[in-house]
Amino acid sequence: MDDLYRDYILEHYRRPHNFGVLETPSASFEGANPLCGDRITMQLTVADGVVTEVGFTGRGCAISQASASLLTDEIKGKPLASVSGFGAADLLELLGIEISPARLKCAMLSFDSLQHLLDEVGAKPLTGDAG
Repeated sequence: MDDLYRDYILEHYRRPHNFGVLETPSASFEGANPLCGDRITMQLTVADGVVTEVGFTGRGCAISQASASLLTDEIKGKPLASVSGFGAADLLELLGIEISPARLKCAMLSFDSLQHLLDEVGAKPLTGDAG
């Protein structure tokens, strides 16, 4: 079963969903993990309280990029209230593999970026994080 999840992560790394720059985002945030050099810029567009578009660009390890791909899939088309309730544990569940303490910052880079975006658009993000 672990091999299946590893393949799943690698597929999101090789062909990330929602990868790209939005033309007119409502919010944009560049997040980085200085420990390993992972970097992503995440953007979202909000209309009538719904995340209508989401995109990200960046470079990093398979875990950070797959995490961003999975996260953007999860929040696209959802109301801000629902997105605000999405927690770090939810993202780890989407990843579906055990993340070592050393890789937790990589996995949580997109979640941390999302919290900044929610704050920027006036939604109340969850407090605290997993890393």
